[in-house]
Amino acid sequence: MEEKKFSLVGVIGSGVMGHGIAQTAAKFGYDVIMHDIAQEFLDNGLRMIKEGRYGLERAVKSGKMEESDASSTLGRIKTSTNLDDLKYCDIVIEAITEDEKLKGDLFQKLDRVLKPDGIIASNTSGIMISKLASYTKRGDRFIGMHWFNPPQLMKLIEIVRGPETSEYVLESVTKMSIKMEKVPVTVNDGPGFFTTRYIDSWLMEAFRMFENGVAGIQEIDKMSKLAFGFPMGPFELSDLVGLDTMLHISEYMFEETKRPEYAAPSILKKLVYSGYLGNKKGSKGGWYDYYKIVKQ
Repeated sequence: MEEKKFSLVGVIGSGVMGHGIAQTAAKFGYDVIMHDIAQEFLDNGLRMIKEGRYGLERAVKSGKMEESDASSTLGRIKTSTNLDDLKYCDIVIEAITEDEKLKGDLFQKLDRVLKPDGIIASNTSGIMISKLASYTKRGDRFIGMHWFNPPQLMKLIEIVRGPETSEYVLESVTKMSIKMEKVPVTVNDGPGFFTTRYIDSWLMEAFRMFENGVAGIQEIDKMSKLAFGFPMGPFELSDLVGLDTMLHISEYMFEETKRPEYAAPSILKKLVYSGYLGNKKGSKGGWYDYYKIVKQ
């Protein structure tokens, strides 16, 4: 069967990942409806699409995009706080908080609203697709589409095939990813898939080594970049992703696998409980900020 030709794409969530996914889809010719629970969130998402670090205005100023293309991209993005507005979407990409209950409640509602042949794709970074699909009656049309931050730049999309995901849906989402100039790689379902499972053990071990006095934050970040060629060290990366997100993922991975390498060390919990969540709104700061204060 020929893959599905998408024209209308829904994106649920207008935060860091959501607005980036919406911007990318619109750039490559898809009409997009970006949904969130409040208009203020959508307005901020649109502002980031226009004025953000990876936004359209900077792309035009740097010569990476023509002004007419930027205008067309923005014109293809509509916003909505009403889930019913997504009912005619060919595919809906979910990019909300990494919380199974929140996602599950959303998928139950979306399943009732979305047209019968519509596809649901979750941007979850680690929750099993089989579990999320169980909240719907369309397991064959449910798939993982794990983007990376920032979505506008990062090439990889980890395509997660659930136990019921049809070959038709897999092929369609793969072709969509390629059209958006991404590199899709298919993996099978499991807690953390490949990327999160791999990186979680690396991050937690780096945190434990700092906690045990092997090396400092700055030193571990520097060695990770110089020795292994990583663009960011583990502490810089976790500040970007969000320490609360890292803690949540670690707790989920440990609960699902019972393997000690995934367990969050006390130092990570201490920072999160103290309000140091990394580079996000409302945070007191990240790893470097916290230890500047502690060492005074």
